[in-house]
Amino acid sequence: MRLRQLNIGCFGGGTGLPSLLGGLKANPWLRLNAVVTMFDSGGSSGQLRDELGVLPPGDVLKCALALARNEAEARRVLLSRLPSIDSRLAGHTGGNLLLSMMEQYSGDFLSAVDGLQSLLGCTGHVWPVSCEPASVCAEYSNGAQTRGEVEVDRGQSQGMFVKRTWLEPSVKIHPSVDAAIRRLDAVLIGPGSFYTSLMPIFLVEGVRDALHEVKGPVVLIANLLTEGSGMNGFTAGDAVRQISEAIDRPIDVLVKNTAGPKGDVLDRYAAEHKRPLELGSLPNGCELLEGDFWLDDIARHDRRRLAQAVWIAVGKRLL
Repeated sequence: MRLRQLNIGCFGGGTGLPSLLGGLKANPWLRLNAVVTMFDSGGSSGQLRDELGVLPPGDVLKCALALARNEAEARRVLLSRLPSIDSRLAGHTGGNLLLSMMEQYSGDFLSAVDGLQSLLGCTGHVWPVSCEPASVCAEYSNGAQTRGEVEVDRGQSQGMFVKRTWLEPSVKIHPSVDAAIRRLDAVLIGPGSFYTSLMPIFLVEGVRDALHEVKGPVVLIANLLTEGSGMNGFTAGDAVRQISEAIDRPIDVLVKNTAGPKGDVLDRYAAEHKRPLELGSLPNGCELLEGDFWLDDIARHDRRRLAQAVWIAVGKRLL
């Protein structure tokens, strides 16, 4: 066996994707590309989007910070929220304002992201999946419809089951991102909010076609928990099938957690209608890679363990 550097694409957003990137960046045999959702409508990102007409910066910022040369210091500075000296700036993070300012100055979001990565000395590259503004929309099983990431999540938490999602308006993949995806050796999807961080990426026109050119494996990292009572009964197997349908190709490997914290921690999440994600049944040909990834009281994958699992999943198929 001869080791070589593998060109890996990591698809997602929210808090899950930065955690994955932070673990993988220590592996010198991986060249990382984060393909990030761009349809956030909540918090500082949503406010900047509405007030300044810029693209939501939050998910891209967090991924860039995860890949930064000095992640801890960069996070401390750029994720700090500004004091209420000016009501227009209060509540925004310094990093969100910086990225939005760079976008307005350059007139191009991709150029702004490239500039931020240079400032941070990032290991790897962050790609916004599209530079066109759009919102996530959902139709629930009762026929109700809603628009916006926050609203879709709220519907799930209130017990409504998502029947389908779409982007409004329809947007296209950025040509540079299209080219980057086609050069990938393997694809990692997740973890992240299923209907508002993961699925929207594959609703962007051109993403599916670009993924068809990737010859290596597609790995889905299952979430630790369901997301509200609207996902009662949802399993990792369901996630595999829905993602596979969205990208029009099989999921080769599912990475699934088998550990859990103490009962009182699970009780706290159960009060939010979030429960450990069950395995369910997997399609034929999908390999299951299980391990203990939930090691503390907060529902997040252990970075180092997840990074090792990913290396096992892709390494044995590509090396």
